[in-house]
Amino acid sequence: MAQEEDWSLSEVRERVGASHGITDLTHKLHFYDQWAPDYDQDVAALQYRAPRLAVDCLTQALPGPPHTTLILDVACGTGLVAAELQARGFFQLHGVDGSPGMLEQARARGLYQRLSLCTLGQEPLPSPEGTFDAVLMVGALSDGQVPCSAIPELLRVTKPGGLVCLTTRTNPSNLRYKEALEATLDRLEQAREWERLVAWPVDRWELATSKLEVVPGTSDSDDFISGIIYLYRKQEEAQVEGVRPSAQPLTGL
Repeated sequence: MAQEEDWSLSEVRERVGASHGITDLTHKLHFYDQWAPDYDQDVAALQYRAPRLAVDCLTQALPGPPHTTLILDVACGTGLVAAELQARGFFQLHGVDGSPGMLEQARARGLYQRLSLCTLGQEPLPSPEGTFDAVLMVGALSDGQVPCSAIPELLRVTKPGGLVCLTTRTNPSNLRYKEALEATLDRLEQAREWERLVAWPVDRWELATSKLEVVPGTSDSDDFISGIIYLYRKQEEAQVEGVRPSAQPLTGL
C-alpha cells in the first residue's frame, strides 16, 4: 500500500511539475482543461495550503460582516478558495477563470453566485469599476498564467478602500516572475493606488515537484517549496489628509 501511495504521489508531482513548466498561455489553459477532473485530489496530495492561508489572511482584515461582503475570486479554478470562504461565512462570491474545464468543476460545487470565462491579461474582467469589497488571486501568478501587467485590472474592479489578496510561489523556477511581480506591486504603491498591509512568506507552501524546486539551504526533509501572500488596500477616493483608513488587526500570521 505504501509503495502504491509513493507511486501515486510521484505521478502527481510529475503532472504538477509539468504544469509549472508550461509558459505558453494557450497550452497552459488546455492543460488545465484536461487536468480539471483530477485537480483537487492532486493538489491535496501535494498538501497545497495557499487557498486556506490566503483566505485566512484576507478575512482577518475585512471590516464588514461576511454576509454583505462581495468577493471576486480571480483564476478561481475548481473553487478551492470559495470553499474556504464559505466555511468562514462568506457567501457573496463571484469567480472568473480562463479554463472552461475548471469552470465546469467550480460550477458543480455550487458555491459561486456568478461564474465567468475570462482570460485575464488578454481581456478585462467582466465587472464594472469599484464592484468588489475584496479580490483574490491564488495560485495563478507565474509564467504562462496571469501576466504582471494585469494587476491594475484587479484594482479597477475593487471598491475604494477594498482589499486585494495575491499569492505566488517563491521556489527557484518562479523567482524571476516574483521579482517582476513585486516591481509591479511596488510601482502601484508608489503611485498611491494602494498600500501594502501584509507580505507573508510561507515556508511550507506545497510539496516540491522535484529536488530542484526546494529552496537551497533548507533542511526540510518533507521537501516543501515556499510561497508568499500579499495583502493590499486600495486607496480611498476621498481620504482625510494625514489619516489612513484602518483595516482590522491581523493575528496569527
